[in-house]
Amino acid sequence: MPKDLTLTPDPGDKIRLKDFPPDYTGDYTHEGHAADRIEKDLLQLQALQDVLYADGSKALLIILQGIDASGKDGTIKHVFRGLNPQGVVVTSFKQPSTEESRHDFLWRIHQHIPARGTIGVFNRSHYEDVLIVRVHDLVPKKVWKARYQQINDFEAMLADNDVTLLKFFLHISKDKQKERFEARRDLPDKRWKFSLSDLEERKRWDDYIDAYEAMVTECNTESAPWTIVPANHHWFRNLVVTDAIVKALKRMKLSYPEPIKGIEKTIIPD
Repeated sequence: MPKDLTLTPDPGDKIRLKDFPPDYTGDYTHEGHAADRIEKDLLQLQALQDVLYADGSKALLIILQGIDASGKDGTIKHVFRGLNPQGVVVTSFKQPSTEESRHDFLWRIHQHIPARGTIGVFNRSHYEDVLIVRVHDLVPKKVWKARYQQINDFEAMLADNDVTLLKFFLHISKDKQKERFEARRDLPDKRWKFSLSDLEERKRWDDYIDAYEAMVTECNTESAPWTIVPANHHWFRNLVVTDAIVKALKRMKLSYPEPIKGIEKTIIPD
C-alpha cells in the first residue's frame, strides 16, 4: 500500500481483493494518531469547495460503492460535514422505479450528474447494474457484461465535459460486516438500519466479491479511476477519502472569478 494512503490500480490490472487488506491503516496506529491530518484535510476541503462553487467551471462526482455495512452512509456523514449544502448534492440509488426501468440503465444516473461548481455524491450508482443484477441473475450475462464498456464510455464523456470522477470502493472484511450487523441488531439507535434481507445478501458474499473485482478491473480507466479504500476502520476510511478529494480539487487549479474592475473605488451608500 503506497504512502499516499490510497490505492488506485493501473488500468488493465486484474484485481484480486484478497491482495488488499481491509484493515490496513498505513503508518497510523490509531484514530488519535490521524486526527490532526483528518481535521486539516476537512478544513482544506471546505476552502476548496468554496473556490469550486465560485469558479463554476468544473464539477466533481464522487461515487461510493461497497458491500452492505461497508460505510457509505458514514463516509458521507463525516467527510462532507461543514461543507456549504448549496454546493453538495447527495443521491442514493435504490431499486429502479417503474419509470426508470422503462429507460436505459444510465438514464436515471445522468439526471443526477452535478452541475458545474458543485459536488455530487452517489451512494451506490450505475454500478449496481453490473453488481446486483449479476449476482441475482436479473438480466442475461451478455447484457450486464456489455455494460462495462457502456459505463466507461459514459464516464469518459463526463470527464470530457469538465466532470472529475472519483470512485471509491469501500473494502471491508466479512468478519467486520458481521460485527457491524451485530451492532445494528443490538444498539437502539442503529436498529432502524437492520434488515433481514441483508443477511440473505451476506450468504452471497463470494458472488459479490467476484462482481466487485470485475467492476474495478473492467471500469478502472484513466479518466475515471477506482480507488480501493481499506474500510475496516472508519477513521482511516474517512482519512483516505477526504485526502483524495482534497488532492483532486487542487489538481483542478480553480480560482475565484476576477472582481469588477475598479471595485475598490466603489462607494457603498449610507
